[in-house]
Amino acid sequence: MTDREPAESIRESVERSRHGAPAAGAVVRDRFETDEVFQRILAAADEEIDTGVRELFFSGLAAGFAITITYLLYASLTASTDAHPILSAILYPLGFVYIILGGYQLYTENTLPPVALVLERLASLPALLRIWAIVLVGNFAGGTLGALVLATTGVFDPAAATAATEIATKGVETPFWDLFFKASFAGLIVAGVVWVDFASRDTISRLLLVYVAFLAIPFGNLFHVVVSFTELMYLVFSGQPVLVTGLVGFVLPVLLGNTLGGVVLVTVVNYFQTTERRLEVARKGGLERQLTYREWVFGGYAGRSYVPVIATDEGDLADEPEVSNDD
Repeated sequence: MTDREPAESIRESVERSRHGAPAAGAVVRDRFETDEVFQRILAAADEEIDTGVRELFFSGLAAGFAITITYLLYASLTASTDAHPILSAILYPLGFVYIILGGYQLYTENTLPPVALVLERLASLPALLRIWAIVLVGNFAGGTLGALVLATTGVFDPAAATAATEIATKGVETPFWDLFFKASFAGLIVAGVVWVDFASRDTISRLLLVYVAFLAIPFGNLFHVVVSFTELMYLVFSGQPVLVTGLVGFVLPVLLGNTLGGVVLVTVVNYFQTTERRLEVARKGGLERQLTYREWVFGGYAGRSYVPVIATDEGDLADEPEVSNDD
C-alpha cells in the first residue's frame, strides 16, 4: 500500500490543473462527469477573465477574420453547386474549426466559460460585460476587414459575388423575431459545442464535434452574429445603403438570440444539472471567498471584480493576491 500511494498522488497532481480541474475522469478515466466538465470550464475561464484588452481584442480580430472563410466558402459553393442545400454548406464549419481548435475568442463561444464564473459569484457582471464587449468589437473588426477584402478585390468570381449578395440580402430581409429565435438555436449549438468540447480528450473528437455541430447552422437556416455582421458589411462595401437598417433589423436580433441561446438555454441549464460538489476543492476555505452581491453587481467599484480560482490542498485563497479588472 505504501508503494502505491506515492504513485497515485503523483498521477493525481499531474492530471489536475492548479485550479483543481481534472484531465481524466474520476469514475471512468476517459469520460467526465458534469461536475468535472464544469471544473474544467472554470479553469479555462479563470485564465481568461483577467486577460488584457490587447490580447482579447486581437484574438477576437483573428476570429472575426476567420469567419470570413466561412462566408467565402459558403457563397462560392452556393454558386458552383446551384445552391444545392447540402453541397453548398459542406465547408461552412471551416472558419469555426479554425477558431475553436485554434483557441481564438469568438463572442458566442465566449458566452459559456465567463458566465460559469459569474454564476458562482467568482466574477462580477461588469467583468463579464468587459470580456463580451472587447471580444465582440474584435470579432466585428475582423469581419469588417474580411468583408472589405471580399467586396473590393477579385476573391469572388461574378457568380460567387452574386451568391454572396443573395445570402446576405436574405438575412437582412428576414423578420426581426424570426431572426431572434433562429439565432437562439444557433447560440444553443455554439455554447453546447463549448460544453462538450471541454468533455473531449483528443483533437480528432473535437474536430468532428465542431464540424458536425456547425453544419447545423446552414442546414437549419440559422444565424450567427459574427457571420451576419460580415454579410451585412459585404453589402455595405458593395454599395448598398443598408448599414443602419441592417444593424437594427438584422445584426441586433441575431446578437440577442445568440446570447439568449448561449446563456440561458445552455449555461444556466448545464450549471444547475451539476451538483454542489462542482467547486468543493476551490471552496475549502468557505463561501466568504465569493464576491458579495454588491461586488457581484458593481465589480471593482464595490470592492472586487474577480476571485481567482486557486484550488490546492494546502493553498489558501486568502493568501493569494486579489485580481481586479478596471471595469
